[in-house]
Amino acid sequence: MIRKLSRSSLVIFALVPVLNLLGQAQSAPMLTRHVREVTRTGEAKSVARLPSDQTMRLDVVLPLSDPAGLDAFLKVLYDPASPSYRHFLTVAQFTERFGPTQESYDAVVNFVKANGFEVVGGTRDGMDVQIKGPVSAVETAFHLKMVTYQHPTEDRIFYAPDREPTTNLPFALWHVSGLDNYSIPHTMLVKRSDYALAHGLDPEAVVSHATTGSGPSASFLGSDMRAAYYGGTALTGAGQNLGLFEYEGTDLADLTTYFKNVGQTNNVPVTLLSTDGTSTACTAGSGCDDTEQTLDMTQAIGMAPGLASLVVYVGSIDTAIISAMTTHNPLPTTIGCSWGWTPADPTTLDPYFKKMATQGQTFFAASGDSSTWSSKNEAWPADDANIVSVGGTDLITASAGGAWSSETAWVDSGGGISPDSIAIPSWQQLSGVINSSNKGSTTLRNGPDVSANANFTFYVCADQTTCTANEYGGTSFAAPMWAGYVALANQQAVLNGSSKGVGFINPTIYAQNITSSYGTDFHDIKSGTSGSYSAVTGYDLVTGWGSPNGNGLITALTGPPSTTPAFTISASPSSVSVVQGSSGTSTVTTSVSGSFDSAIALTVSGQPAGVTISFSTNSIAAPGSGSSTMTMAVASSTVAGTYTITVTGTGGGITHTATVSLTVTAPVAGSFAISVSPTAGSLGQGQSAYAVITTTVSGSFSSAIALSSTGQPSGVTVSFSPASIAAPGSGTAHLNLTVARNATTGTYPITITGTGGGITHTTTLSLLVVREFR
Repeated sequence: MIRKLSRSSLVIFALVPVLNLLGQAQSAPMLTRHVREVTRTGEAKSVARLPSDQTMRLDVVLPLSDPAGLDAFLKVLYDPASPSYRHFLTVAQFTERFGPTQESYDAVVNFVKANGFEVVGGTRDGMDVQIKGPVSAVETAFHLKMVTYQHPTEDRIFYAPDREPTTNLPFALWHVSGLDNYSIPHTMLVKRSDYALAHGLDPEAVVSHATTGSGPSASFLGSDMRAAYYGGTALTGAGQNLGLFEYEGTDLADLTTYFKNVGQTNNVPVTLLSTDGTSTACTAGSGCDDTEQTLDMTQAIGMAPGLASLVVYVGSIDTAIISAMTTHNPLPTTIGCSWGWTPADPTTLDPYFKKMATQGQTFFAASGDSSTWSSKNEAWPADDANIVSVGGTDLITASAGGAWSSETAWVDSGGGISPDSIAIPSWQQLSGVINSSNKGSTTLRNGPDVSANANFTFYVCADQTTCTANEYGGTSFAAPMWAGYVALANQQAVLNGSSKGVGFINPTIYAQNITSSYGTDFHDIKSGTSGSYSAVTGYDLVTGWGSPNGNGLITALTGPPSTTPAFTISASPSSVSVVQGSSGTSTVTTSVSGSFDSAIALTVSGQPAGVTISFSTNSIAAPGSGSSTMTMAVASSTVAGTYTITVTGTGGGITHTATVSLTVTAPVAGSFAISVSPTAGSLGQGQSAYAVITTTVSGSFSSAIALSSTGQPSGVTVSFSPASIAAPGSGTAHLNLTVARNATTGTYPITITGTGGGITHTTTLSLLVVREFR
């Protein structure tokens, strides 16, 4: 679909032919609900049928093969007395034990193809098949009608199925995501001025303790939160991979601006990953707002400035995003989500949340900024029993970049009793958790579990505009803080000898906090009120157990640091591809634990003839923590192929190794390809929209690619944003289309030309100009 910028009533469709689909309606139901209560009861009035040729993108999710076995496995996996304690599974191991069989996955792929859909994503490991096709195919394949309705509480039309989907497959599917847009995901973020307006206050009357931050106007930076909640320097998140769950892309220029303005340097590599074809871009004029996405990154990086990677998983379909998060390499072991929405069925993501727990992943969800949970303020996924729900506090520090001083509950912290009627989990049933003081439920899930600063005290840069100080707050800040903090714990777990980390922390912290160790692990928030609940001693429904208390909680999660001298060695990247006659590099890093105090000598073996390997330093000086750049120079005579290079570290009587996979390739002439998405569409007179231009390079091509267009008729204005793709030439740009009110109707092939490095390639967009409806 061409992405529409105007708010005209004209609907724009990709030109997809209506397919005659095979298959007869059968009675194999889904294992989850899809029909919205408001459509079932008639509260939402039907308006019309969704046009049969409108393209839809859906995610078909397969069920677990052994859900009972998975639940049993999770019990022993998180039981400290079990020999299986924290013996997490790999992605492949989970699929083999609990995922769909290859036979059932192939059956689903064949089913959707036979019904006229194009398979555009998904994997067996991810338990999903992403498909694209017209409404007519959706209705035929799933035996339903797609209807538009008047939203009962919002001034908009939404679409949804008129009945529960069924298929003619011989087994039940788990869910089909994307069948409705009743609930639009929203960020757990609030502006101080909006809060004041909603409460009839002057913005300056809103209480803010922004007096001790390191940022402009004494605002808090991510590094201030690290100083307050961790307070050390040894742990940085080194070797750990963090993920962020986002429904919109971002502009990394905002992240750069943030660090430049506050005089800091970001050393964490950031990757933007589209999980379902959603654009990862968020540029000025596109109608996108990347405030949430940028602050999520600054808070996570501020807490864990030495992360090996931070991946922003961007998508439009919840199951597609989380499926990618459970299969991506490297696997994110700690994840922040600052969005809320209301699914048709609150169990939709549970197979994925449970899969995360088996793989040693921790999922943090912001509890919301609308005070007490209710059916109206979209608490989910924060009230799901398989994630860590993060509430908000009002933090005061001793000084700029200083230690924790005091903390109270934030007045809008989301929390309470699950409005989705989710059953109370076992770890909240422990004696001493729920009591008359906190007024929690003994039958339903209570939240939040933990909390961190959420008051209007932060420095924020976004949307390529002026940065703000002390204007934004919300549990959006707290969730990525916690994701960064657990990255520190995961690093410590590795130093203690664990291979993966701490995993789902709720079973651990609830059991730990009903003991005398509670005060060592957490800052217990004992004052402040949000809605129907107040912060009290111990667990409460405003701040949970409270905020992290430095190394105390890390030790509780990982056990005491080992005193046995030891070191680890790793290489990043672990796979390097080099063209004959060129060179490549990998950084070798060593970390020590216990009482280790020795230099570590580096040697290498396994290189083929013609490959010369050198280190920027051949020895890591005592006490043994450091890094060295390994350079692999490949002669033009080296035989093409893949070779395993073994790096050996020796020191203190200990030897460890790491491997790098070196792939030697023959030179390939440089070139590039250009494409447009969609390739066809329509616009009404007086409308504007954009399509996405994508260029990909191959071989040795490395040049900027200039964009231009021909073929647009009089009255149609075409521009590009940006006007060229920067070197080496792979990237995206927006093809902006504006149709004047007097433009002549008709179909026009617009040729988009890319020129760079002495090469020219073209692609074509077929634009149908239609008459404006008045």
